[in-house]
Amino acid sequence: MDIETLQLDAEERMEKALVALDRDFGKLRTGRATTSLVDNIKVDYYGTLTPIQQLASVAVPDSRTVTIQPWDRNAFSPVEKAILKSDLGLTPMNDGRLIRITVPPLTEERRRDLTKVSKKYTEDAKVAMRNIRRDVNDALKKLEKDKEISADELKKAMDEVQKLTDAYVKKADVKAQAKEKEIMEI
Repeated sequence: MDIETLQLDAEERMEKALVALDRDFGKLRTGRATTSLVDNIKVDYYGTLTPIQQLASVAVPDSRTVTIQPWDRNAFSPVEKAILKSDLGLTPMNDGRLIRITVPPLTEERRRDLTKVSKKYTEDAKVAMRNIRRDVNDALKKLEKDKEISADELKKAMDEVQKLTDAYVKKADVKAQAKEKEIMEI
């Protein structure tokens, strides 16, 4: 491994940490309906745990409603049960053709709780980025120890990795501020 490969690997892994942060933010209910609310819900469909997207079409007709239209009539009841069992805290309504989930406006207390959760997700992403920095720095020190790079090259490479880490931590903070603003928005 050379310096450039290590830096590219670090950047790629930090980018994945940001993608994971976005995915975590998608799970947070912000009072606005999104299809990602039901992404993690698995339905017991003929004895197999199946994601809702694989047995129904999920849509957002307006900002407060998620509709789920199972392709199989026999799937309505299991989908409803799965939504009720999930940690969403939402009640589905079945009219025989569609299952509707109405997303109520959030209370002030719930909004504060959600901002705490978003801060935790952000901190987890930052920790992941710092761990990546540590791994790359360790690899760089090993290269120097094995006499593959000089001490000056090591210092320069470590400075570059630090700049990269700072940039990605800043991106995570920007995403967190946007998410908090979205959560606190009425």
